[in-house]
Amino acid sequence: MTAPLTPPTGPHNHSSYSSDQAGPPAADGYGYVTPAPQDAVYGQDGPGMKTELREAAVVTGAVTIAGLLFGVLWWWLAPHVPLVGSVVDDSWVVYLKDSEGEQAIGVDGTFTLLALAFGVLSGIAVFLWRRRGGVPLVAGLGVGGLLASLLAWRLGVWLGPGSDVIAHAKAVGEGVTFSAPLKLGAKGALLAWPLAALLVHLGLTALFGPRDPEPLGGYGVPPA
Repeated sequence: MTAPLTPPTGPHNHSSYSSDQAGPPAADGYGYVTPAPQDAVYGQDGPGMKTELREAAVVTGAVTIAGLLFGVLWWWLAPHVPLVGSVVDDSWVVYLKDSEGEQAIGVDGTFTLLALAFGVLSGIAVFLWRRRGGVPLVAGLGVGGLLASLLAWRLGVWLGPGSDVIAHAKAVGEGVTFSAPLKLGAKGALLAWPLAALLVHLGLTALFGPRDPEPLGGYGVPPA
């Protein structure tokens, strides 16, 4: 009477991993780790272009809306340029009360300083919201800063005194001082917000942003 034969155990039965289990990342010949399939989705390519574009649109809209506060602050903090109306040969003439005053320069300076402050704050806020950065996010931040500056400029002018200085001079009377319309002489100040936001955001990303994984081995030698 012969004993029943025990089927031989194949080498595949000694593996501790089943076919539906993901094994540890494999290293190539140069010591770099090959990411697992689930890591490839959120690897160097980020969460996907659609998500990045959607986040960029949110950043652009939020930064643009912040331009409303910027415009109100500019109108409130900017110095007033004094004008005086006078009648010469039966016609009204408007001139600066203080021809050597620097109020007009102060108007541009106030706009520039506020734009820089808003640019720094928006750059920090966007970095804290999405630390990984990305080209669409940076582009949305720059476009939003420019649109916010344009919105603030037009809002401040609209909130300020009317542009018809002759009618204003007639309304207040001859020799009475009144404020000139709010005017941005240096149009380059419109770029202060986007430039400050981009520099701050890129600087924070370079210093504190997530780093790419480094190779396990050095100088092309696979790890032991």
